[in-house]
Amino acid sequence: MLVLVAPGQGAQTPGFLTPWLDLPGAADRVAAWSDVIGLDLVHYGTQADADAIRDTAVAQPLLVAAGLLSAAALGDTSEIAPGAVAGHSVGEITAAAFAGVLDDTAALALVRKRGLAMADAAAITETGMSALLGGDPETSVAHLERLGLTPANINGAGQIVAAGTLEQLAALNEDKPEGVRKVVPLKVAGAFHTRHMAPAVETLAKAAAQLAPADPKVPYVSNKDGRTVANGAEVLERLVGQVANPVRWDLCMETFKELGVTALIEVCPGGTLTGLAKRALPGVKTLALKTPDDLDAARELIAEHAGA
Repeated sequence: MLVLVAPGQGAQTPGFLTPWLDLPGAADRVAAWSDVIGLDLVHYGTQADADAIRDTAVAQPLLVAAGLLSAAALGDTSEIAPGAVAGHSVGEITAAAFAGVLDDTAALALVRKRGLAMADAAAITETGMSALLGGDPETSVAHLERLGLTPANINGAGQIVAAGTLEQLAALNEDKPEGVRKVVPLKVAGAFHTRHMAPAVETLAKAAAQLAPADPKVPYVSNKDGRTVANGAEVLERLVGQVANPVRWDLCMETFKELGVTALIEVCPGGTLTGLAKRALPGVKTLALKTPDDLDAARELIAEHAGA
């Protein structure tokens, strides 16, 4: 059984979209998306530096566009035939498009509004996120709460992401939970999936109310609790709420296990979620779509594992 997943913010690197635009029709598709959302995705995906693509309002639509473009190079969802789809944080919007809940244009319009709203919320207070590597999850969560931080991403495989003010994160760096090897600042501009993002929820809810979601064509695994969601309206409701609520990727991977996952493909810019899967899902074959050079290997994996 194949799972198709999409990464979240922080996975982007300068120029990562460049090789994908050489595929037939890709540059035209991305240019058309750029016109729809009023953002030059080609420029940001090929020429912009790390600081420019760290901007939340840029990074989020860029990641969704890259995910959709790389998945399209494999075929539509009916051809890929995944047993489930999921995305981490903003990657949930990419996954919603994979599942047919939203079409590509609606997904990009929604993520553009999401990115702008979250950037505005992040500007209210200086906040950020840091990954904790190693340690016991229960011990780490209790430690974070004592420091006033939120365990915004519980990713499994020994990784938790803390979010809060820069002062709180500085305190964490000086006072790590027992067993934590390292605290790594993430390339994001705010404390996402925390109370600091509450102002963005209302904005996104208004945008979502203008959409007409379809029910998922394949099982859609939600960040909220790892549950599969079969109703399009509920998927959209969860996409709105997750902006200010923790990401439970650990529970998503538990659901993959229960569904019988044997292979996992992470769309561009892949690497983060396959890394977690290698540690948390032993025996599952993984592949990250980094460049078009990875497409042949991905097609072989699909042929072996999809539709099972």
